[in-house]
Amino acid sequence: MAEEAGLDLVEIVPSAQPPVCKITDLGKMKYQSQKKAAEARKRQKTIEIKEIKMRPNIDDHDYETKMKAVRRFFDDGDKVKLTLRFRGREMAHLELGMQLLNRVREDVGEIAKVEAEPKLEGRQMMMVLAPK
Repeated sequence: MAEEAGLDLVEIVPSAQPPVCKITDLGKMKYQSQKKAAEARKRQKTIEIKEIKMRPNIDDHDYETKMKAVRRFFDDGDKVKLTLRFRGREMAHLELGMQLLNRVREDVGEIAKVEAEPKLEGRQMMMVLAPK
């Protein structure tokens, strides 16, 4: 029947008993599946990790400016990696860095959740936040 119509006999579900086949144009079927896959890729949102760098003794206005950027990243659906860099004798006061990261956690608590708890790596303290 497929040869008479000038089409192809395509096996749709080979595992079924009996196997399900369809008389269709194979080239057109492949084209439709590629088109569907491309459309799905286009609609897919890639989540990026944006990084915000701060110092432990950041000023209030600078902090507010950084927090505006953090909120904007969350609105776009991106994750945020907060990095605190300690210089020189600031390493003796790691509790200031923890206080700052806890302050950030409280400020964005309703729109974001902590994905990676604050941890110290060398002279940097890092925390990753993800939008809820």
